[in-house]
Amino acid sequence: MQSRVMHRFRHITRAILSVGLVLLTLGLDAAEGPCRIEVVEKGSGWPVPLVELRTTHHRRFVTDNAGVIAFCDAELMGTEVWFDVSGHGYSVPRDGLGQRGVRLRPVPGGRIRVEVERSIVARRLGRLTGSGLFAESQSLGEPIGNAVETGVLGCDSVLNAVHRGRLFWVWGDTSLAGYPLGIFDSTGATSTVQPLDRFEPPLRPGPVLKLFRDAAGKPRAIARMPGSGPTWLSGLASIPDASGEARLVASYVKIKPPLEAYESGLCVWNEEDQKFEPLRQVWTKTDAVPKPPPMPEGHPVTWRDEGGREWLLFGNPFPTLRCPARFESWQDPKTWEVLEPQEVLKAAGSGEEVKPHSGSIAWNAYRRRWVTVFMEKFGKPSAFGELWYAEAKSPTGPWGPAVRVLSHENYTFYNPRLHPESTAADSPVLLFEGTYTMQFADRPVPTARYDYNQILYRLDLDDPALEGARVEDGRP
Repeated sequence: MQSRVMHRFRHITRAILSVGLVLLTLGLDAAEGPCRIEVVEKGSGWPVPLVELRTTHHRRFVTDNAGVIAFCDAELMGTEVWFDVSGHGYSVPRDGLGQRGVRLRPVPGGRIRVEVERSIVARRLGRLTGSGLFAESQSLGEPIGNAVETGVLGCDSVLNAVHRGRLFWVWGDTSLAGYPLGIFDSTGATSTVQPLDRFEPPLRPGPVLKLFRDAAGKPRAIARMPGSGPTWLSGLASIPDASGEARLVASYVKIKPPLEAYESGLCVWNEEDQKFEPLRQVWTKTDAVPKPPPMPEGHPVTWRDEGGREWLLFGNPFPTLRCPARFESWQDPKTWEVLEPQEVLKAAGSGEEVKPHSGSIAWNAYRRRWVTVFMEKFGKPSAFGELWYAEAKSPTGPWGPAVRVLSHENYTFYNPRLHPESTAADSPVLLFEGTYTMQFADRPVPTARYDYNQILYRLDLDDPALEGARVEDGRP
């Protein structure tokens, strides 16, 4: 009996010691962990999201919203490693052979800081949509604030409107984790009107978005209109009706392969069912009418003319249509007035022509001018990745000299949307976001997590780099 007890005691002891050794080993491994590589802007020390480090054997690492990479490639630990550095406006100087990169020696549990120089006027604040906003930081066990996963992996361009005391967000085609084909009838969310408490990276947690979800808690479509194919929304606005009640409205277009519009119309938000419903069909494609008429689309702004009449101006970027800022006028095409937008701007300094393709405008109290950020049509080096800033005394122009504020290395950044509602009226900070995507570029490698998502930038309107865009009284 005693021998059996002693045998069992020895067996339990060995088991406890084995578990202890395993836990000790795991603890040591966890203590070593990945090597933390932090990328910061030279001078400010701000962390820089979306900077890629690439090894000579083409391993690619991209900083998260905290400017961090969790490097854990065992074969390179303790070895001097060359990393090419690229970051769409953030990089390091070329060496004697023309290479832009750094030599690092990552070790388990190590910490490395890389400084990059900013060559663009805009300052990158971080990604707003998609998964893994702080994935690298999480791999390092670092706190990420209240950032949560929404279930959305990617989404097309944003529309915004302040409606009934909340900021309303609408996105186009939306990617999910479960299948390559996601949601093609728009997704949406609401947030506070000023969802950011700081305008410096890292955006932690970033805008707290309350997404519209289905009964299972998954993101859902909010704009299913009759007919086959995707539903794309545009011209999102909150306007009062005759009784003074705010109505959330938009225009829609139905799409069939290969991206052909076959119907357009107007839709209205159903407050109870929380979805957009068709109000009226404006155009259906036929041989007799192959193209849609001018529609209230783009990014609308409210404007009061010299006579005190209030208008909704619709444009992308510059106004192409206006109507009285009332629900009854918006839904009546007879009240719509077509406008002729400015087609070409001059680049500040060089005077070269710059052709706007998409963007938005807003009144800016700090500059006391209307301002715009727009994407250039067939720009260089990226055909649809070059963004410019300009000013005007009137929302209908003429618009003055343009200053390039953002450039991309063979990547697309389209449909930039200004966020004047997110800052104080007299703030020198101007925020804008846009869609970062490999589409329409020359076969780039998609950037993991970032591709097909919205990225937020900041412009400091007192930056001397923008002085060339200033419009003086009476002379743009």
